[in-house]
Amino acid sequence: MDPHRVIIFDTTLRDGEQSPGISLNSFEKLEIAEQLARLGVDVIEAGFPISSPGDFEGVEKIARSVSGVTVCALARAIENDVRTAWDAIKEAERPRIHTFISTSDIHLKHQLRKSREEVLETARRMVALAVSLCDDVEFSAMDATRSDPDYLAAVLQAAIDEGACTINIPDTVGYAIPSEFGDFVREQFKKVPGLKDVAVSVHCHNDLGLAVANSLAAVENGASQVECAINGLGERAGNASLEEIVMILETRKRTLGRATGVKTVEIARTSRLVSQLTGYDVQPNKAIVGKNAFAHESGIHQDGVLKERTTYEIMNAASVGRGQSDLVLGKHSGRHALKAAMEELGYNLSEEDLNQAFVHFKKVADKKKQITAVDLEHLVSEEIRELTDIYELKSYEVSSSSEFVPTCQVIIEKEGEKLLGKSFSGGSMESIFKAIDDAVGTKGKLKDYQVRSVTEGKDSLGEVRVVVEVQGKAYAGTALSIDVVEASAKAYVRALNNAYRAGAVT
Repeated sequence: MDPHRVIIFDTTLRDGEQSPGISLNSFEKLEIAEQLARLGVDVIEAGFPISSPGDFEGVEKIARSVSGVTVCALARAIENDVRTAWDAIKEAERPRIHTFISTSDIHLKHQLRKSREEVLETARRMVALAVSLCDDVEFSAMDATRSDPDYLAAVLQAAIDEGACTINIPDTVGYAIPSEFGDFVREQFKKVPGLKDVAVSVHCHNDLGLAVANSLAAVENGASQVECAINGLGERAGNASLEEIVMILETRKRTLGRATGVKTVEIARTSRLVSQLTGYDVQPNKAIVGKNAFAHESGIHQDGVLKERTTYEIMNAASVGRGQSDLVLGKHSGRHALKAAMEELGYNLSEEDLNQAFVHFKKVADKKKQITAVDLEHLVSEEIRELTDIYELKSYEVSSSSEFVPTCQVIIEKEGEKLLGKSFSGGSMESIFKAIDDAVGTKGKLKDYQVRSVTEGKDSLGEVRVVVEVQGKAYAGTALSIDVVEASAKAYVRALNNAYRAGAVT
């Protein structure tokens, strides 16, 4: 193991997807996983297979399809969890089982209701089981930072003795501060002789805004793997932000002496894709990927940057894939131009896929004067998702004015069958959503509705995200179009597609 190399373990598709309101289907998870592989992460934690049939399907699909990266599945220290995780990832090129159990007294007493001896024995047995199934096993001691250090050390050594090759020390509740966490990790190296022979990982939560700082403190004290997520997604306040971890190590390489295998020019594109599919906007002042991260409002700053970029910029925007929207296509651009543009963006389309993408591209190009690289990314993502939809919006007609009740008619196609829906309602959006419900034969309750522009200009593609409750469970849908009414209708239909896959719609 290269002592200067930091392993990047991405948990966007597992811990990140646990963020409230995110519900990715298996095709969306695969799309993100393929981009994470292009980004160059070392490990993709694809999900928690035991949690639902949909999650199992998503993990299995990623394991079968994504190469060049370790595909990991999470499992509690329970036999059925471990075996189910293995079933989901066993066809991966490089599979990993990640099993965990709590070690803090507060968790043992109030959640697990087990003694220290019982937890130690369970950890030992489940790691042994995982190792009997898979050569690559990671063990996590949940709530490690609030655990008794000596007891934690005993559990970690037991996991190593049973064959775990990665040991994760998580700050599960985001309680630690950097100096404290660095000391904590260093002390575990002293207490656990076996740590020197395995990869030591950290998984830090951001409840106090210190996830990145704590992760770096651990790296400076011997950790060789950092678990993080794109845009800092995750439970509660989120996880350590992958883009921040990577760019700190890159920008301060001389000081820290550590490096990753991440292709930094893919960072901005990955951030945009995750934001688009999860519906979680990136705050404007977010480090590295926020739209203001390389913006300069102050006259003094502008003057300095114009004279010499490094006066106020410690990173080059191009190094993270920012400012790469110079590629512009229009309605007169042909197939070859589109193919070249897609290859430049990292998409190698088959002839059939290129033909379908070209038809979609022409429809948009007839309405939008210029199509940028960012537009293309979103269009390709939309095209991929449309190919997997069970319900497809074929047409809609909305009549609305200040003088009469809005009316709407829609035609939805399901496996060749055309379903007609209509409604009269108080607003045009309400009317179109109710018409879709009428066609599909369900009653959805709109829980959230967001609209944003993809790029600048009055002809920008509009992206709509909805969260729809069906039978007591929320499903998200995202779609885009120059016409936000059409985007809204497609997003609602996509949410119902996700509900259909979960069995909530028939």
